[in-house]
Amino acid sequence: MYDSMRIDELLEAKEGEQIQFKEAKNRFPFNEAARCCCALANCGGGRLVFGITDKRPRSVVGSNAFDQPERTRMGLIDKLKIMIDFHVCIDQGKRILIFDVAGRPLGLPVQYEGVAWWYEGDSLIPMPEEIRRKIYAEAGFDFSGSVCPYANIDDLDESAIEAFREKWVEKSGNRRILSLSKEQLLHDCEAITDDGVTYAALILFGKKQSLGKYLPQAELIFEYRSTDASGPASQREEFRVGFFACFNRLWELINLRNDKQHYQEGFFVYDIPTFNERVIREAVLNAVSHRNYQMGGSVFIRQYRDRLVVESPGGFPNGISLDNILNRQLPRNRRIAEILALCGLVERSGQGMNIIYELSIKEAKELPDFTGTDENFVSITLHGLVLDVKMLSLINQIGSAQMETLSTEDFLVINALYHEMSVSESLRSRYKRLTEMGIVEHAGRNKYVLARGLYAAIGETGVHTRVTGLDKNTNMELLFKHIRENGEKGTPFRELQQVLPSHNRRQIQSLLNELRKEKRICCQGRTSAAKWFAAGDVAPID
Repeated sequence: MYDSMRIDELLEAKEGEQIQFKEAKNRFPFNEAARCCCALANCGGGRLVFGITDKRPRSVVGSNAFDQPERTRMGLIDKLKIMIDFHVCIDQGKRILIFDVAGRPLGLPVQYEGVAWWYEGDSLIPMPEEIRRKIYAEAGFDFSGSVCPYANIDDLDESAIEAFREKWVEKSGNRRILSLSKEQLLHDCEAITDDGVTYAALILFGKKQSLGKYLPQAELIFEYRSTDASGPASQREEFRVGFFACFNRLWELINLRNDKQHYQEGFFVYDIPTFNERVIREAVLNAVSHRNYQMGGSVFIRQYRDRLVVESPGGFPNGISLDNILNRQLPRNRRIAEILALCGLVERSGQGMNIIYELSIKEAKELPDFTGTDENFVSITLHGLVLDVKMLSLINQIGSAQMETLSTEDFLVINALYHEMSVSESLRSRYKRLTEMGIVEHAGRNKYVLARGLYAAIGETGVHTRVTGLDKNTNMELLFKHIRENGEKGTPFRELQQVLPSHNRRQIQSLLNELRKEKRICCQGRTSAAKWFAAGDVAPID
């Protein structure tokens, strides 16, 4: 929550590219809020504040706009494909609503309804063309957008083009696309330009002989291996054709050996596929969009009984690492990514990896494994086996309505707490919201656990008690009992640390101070020579 000091800072803040104020005493149009958030993201991220006047001297007037801010937040995320959070605070009985808007991805402007909005001072305008060009230039040279010498439209497979057309109509709802000529369709999606056929067009729509002639490394190879032993694969198919001519066949091959895992909850039996179709498609699409086509080598998709491995040449794009892969996007082949986004196969802002992580957690499977990734190759292993059916039950207890509002970071916190792993510092800011939602409980100083109700629903309340640890009063009684049993000889602090090894020095000192305030114990001596006594065992010397 924002305290009075931070609200005072808001009242003095300069309105412009990083912060916008709206009175919105009663309501505010969603479309206008989306345009504002779009512009803030394109300007590097910022805050949209409701309930404070925009003219100086500013004052808090309160706002009733967006009375379900979580729903509004999810609507904005859905439309803009960027991270947005919110805060609600009350100042002198008046409601202030603040949306925190993340900055745009590197190399891509954020758009709302086809327009990249921008703030010039505090004026909301479409992004100037020179700014747009600078943003696209951040990603560096786009090989997929460059023209392939000598290639022409006859090098493209009509069935692949029609598969794309069908997906584009399905995604956009624009049936006018059906009447476009093949040439106009490809011009409209920028697969071909006035200068010729791009490499993106070859990669997505190329005929086999054309790819063999101009770009033979644009190849996908599927293998099924029944064991980890080296040697020939049990099944192997090679696809040196445009991606739209083979992407459905790839899934058919994987789905042939897609076992179902069953678990029962009450009277209901649920089936969890070993290979989630959305996860697999996202991993393959990532490989097609982000591999380095100027390097030799093919994309390999190796399926085993319990996992699937996707390997692609080129390593991570510049600026992307395992530390930021979930919150930073930089498509190596922007033209390919944009065409795939037009027909709904990928999210424009590159949220595919977030989807892979979230679905892995929802299905209680291991997180994606990037072992084997280096500067020349990216290797991602997708594990198919359910680790713990109790985890599935716990996820179900959260409920679909709440689940839809959770971010990838929220899922990672839930996964870490369930498996009793440490939560990284960058994720700890999610504790507050998860606590407000009743998913997480505060169990002591800097300690959070999953809510007792979730454990109770799956019959694991004993686990909750164990991970929560003893409560404050019980810990105080343990300390007092040990001090009293030592009697007149007293108890040095190091012994008390042995009584509560999970507590640090400051936490134990706080419990001792509580006991001293209750006049149940006293201390004699100072620093490391100090000893603690039960009241009455020795006269205190403070």
